[in-house]
Parts: sequence; structure tokens; C-alpha cells
Amino acid sequence: MSTPTTPESVFTYGAPQLKFGNGASDEIGYDLSRYGVRRVLVVTDPGVGATGLPQRVADQMKQFDIEAHVFDGAHVEPTDVSLEHAVAHARETGPWDAFVAVGGGSSIDTAKAINLLTTNDGELMDYINVPVGQGRAPSTPLKPLVAVPTTTGTGSESTTICVLDVLSLKVKTGISHGWLRPTLAVIDPDLTFTQPPGVTAAAGMDILCHALESYTARWYTTYDRKAPEQRVPYCGSNPISDMWSEKALTLLAGSFRRAVRHGDDAQARADMAMAATFAGMGFGNAGVHIPHANAYPIAGQVKDFHPKDYPADEPMVPHGMSVALTAPEAFRFTFDASPERHLRAAWLLAPNAGEPADPAEFLPTVLADLMRDIDIPNGIGAVGFTDGDIPDLVAGTMKQQRLLATCPKEVTEEDIAGIFQRSLSLW
Repeated sequence: MSTPTTPESVFTYGAPQLKFGNGASDEIGYDLSRYGVRRVLVVTDPGVGATGLPQRVADQMKQFDIEAHVFDGAHVEPTDVSLEHAVAHARETGPWDAFVAVGGGSSIDTAKAINLLTTNDGELMDYINVPVGQGRAPSTPLKPLVAVPTTTGTGSESTTICVLDVLSLKVKTGISHGWLRPTLAVIDPDLTFTQPPGVTAAAGMDILCHALESYTARWYTTYDRKAPEQRVPYCGSNPISDMWSEKALTLLAGSFRRAVRHGDDAQARADMAMAATFAGMGFGNAGVHIPHANAYPIAGQVKDFHPKDYPADEPMVPHGMSVALTAPEAFRFTFDASPERHLRAAWLLAPNAGEPADPAEFLPTVLADLMRDIDIPNGIGAVGFTDGDIPDLVAGTMKQQRLLATCPKEVTEEDIAGIFQRSLSLW
């Protein structure tokens, strides 16, 4: 990677207001009353809606004279079609003073899209990242958005990103802008007990890859210096994002396997919720790279894979799972860009593990062992892909230049093809 003529000397950091702890979701009515809102749309998906949690959140707003309505039409792994449906509903039933998302990253991302497109004109594709969409920036500030995750993984409650599948193109992409970041993240570990093991495992791998990718991302001074108006949320690894990533890895080391195997372990659930929050605060500023770039075409080009503990009505590779499937090989590839960071990450994640003779194998080995233990599929072959699919997967990855730009070394189509090839089977 070439040294910039004028290196960047500034990094930026952003995060939502945060409320964390058991019972925190019971205070959302009070929190919203401070913004003077009177009419709120609660956004969730049918599965979370069936638990009654979103309605409970809506009902407790009444004591603050806030009228709240529940929309339970968010799609698990949002698509352009599902987001357009949600936006149409919000436009027809609005106007709304604020939004509350209760659910996983899918519900939170759906609420971000609703907020964007009910406060700004235009259509969804206008705002989707280049080269899939136009990459337009919003011109009108968004309304308050409270994000209440019921899964521990996506970090969407902390980030400026909305992720979706564009069905006609079979590509997963996103919308990225600082105004999409939620106003307040309410992290209530009590709400995560409804996660079944398969969801806990996949979502947890998303936490892990958020922490690892942001920790191994390009250092912020290796970029060319930007003018203030050119600064983007993903600015490269930096001292503050490193702090969050390291702490997330430490929490995962002690809680991840326990949360998957013993879903009623309150301490493990709380630690996973905290790890998700910390990792989100890290990658939401530093950025992610190859595993997430690869995940988009893996999920977008799914064939007939049906994961355990997810809705069975359509095939899908859940986001966290799709991120994990090439992570061991991706970090084997990036090792020589920052050996000390890869080794440090492996020790934080597996403090009692023995380091292999080849240091480059340490982090990939730790990851593969963990994935085996929590029943993540053995590579992209296990979710239905073959050698013949690799060219299309590579093409999908190379469209994610916003993410690949964060990689600590230059990456070519051949590099990505090799990572996919070696990820057909991981053990």
C-alpha cells in the first residue's frame, strides 16, 4: 500500500447516546418526552412482534402523552422491496415525530430507512451507496431514532449504516451517512433472552468480526488527508476504536460459548450485549473490511440454505454467519500487514490457547475452533456454494469498495478469489 503524499492527521469519532442495563427499555417513554415528541412509530419484525416486547414499549409511552403505533412489517435481512413497503406505510400513516426500532439489525436498519425517506425526498436507490445506487446525501436532518436491540450482534444501534439486499441485482449493499446513526441506543440485556442458539451464534460472529476487522483496519494516518467536508464515518483504526475493539474481544472470550450453550445465563447475555455495543462503537468509526465485503455477495446470492433457528419461509445466510464464513482466510491474508495486531487479537479472544508454530495461523485457528464449537457451517461450501460460484461472489465483493478501502493491504480480484476458494471448507 503506497504511502500518502499528505497523510491524514485527523480521526473522527461518533456514537449515539447510550442507556445500558436491565430494564432500560422501560424508560423509553421518558427519554422521548425530552425531545417533545407526540407521535412515534415503533418498528419491528413479525417474530419479535409476536413476543409482545414492541407493544410493551409502545404502551409505556402513554404515561408521557405520546401516541405510539407498532409496525411489525420489517423483513429479516431487509431488501429494497421490504424497505420500500415500510417507507410507504410510514408515509401513509405519518407524520411521525420520532421512531423506535425494537429487534435485531433488520428492524433497526428498516427504521433508519423509514427515518431517511420520510424526512427527505427521493427514492431508496437515490441514497444507496455507489456503484449500486446514487450515493446521495440527505439534505434535511432526520428525526430522533431510538434503537432497542433484541439480538446481540449487528451493532446497528451504534452505526451510520443501513444494510439491504437489492433483489433484482442479487447484491447486498447499504446506505451510509452520519445522520443515520440512532439518537439513542437502549441496550437492555433482558430483551436478548429470546434469542435461540442459532441466532446467538450467528449474531455473535458479527460482533466478533466487527471487533477484529476494525482492530486490523488501516490505521487512520495511512489515508490521504481529507478536507473537512470529505470526511466519512469509516476513518480507519485509531486509538479510540482500538479501545472498544479490545474490550469487546475480552468480553467475547468469556461469554460467547456460554451464551450459545446456556441461553439462560444472565451474565453471559449481559456480557454479549456489552460486547456488541463496544464493537459497534469501534467499527462504526474505524470500519470493516474483507469479511464484511465478502458477506454481502454470500448473503445476496444465497441458493437454498435454511439456517437453524431463523424463519424457514425462504432461504437465507444470516448476516453474521455470512461474515464468519471467510473470516479465517481473510485474516490469514491480512496477517502480514499488521502481525502484532492479529496476534494480540488472538490472545484476547483465546487467552489460554497455545500459539502455533506459524504465527499467521494463530487467529485463523482460534476462529475456526470457535466456529466449530458454536455450530457455524464449515465454510461457504456448507451453505451451498461451489467452485463455479466463485467468479460471481468475487464480482459481488469487488462492488464493496467502501469496505475494501479499509483493508490494511491492497486487495485484488485474485486475492478475493483465493480467499473464497480456501473458504469452501475451513476444517
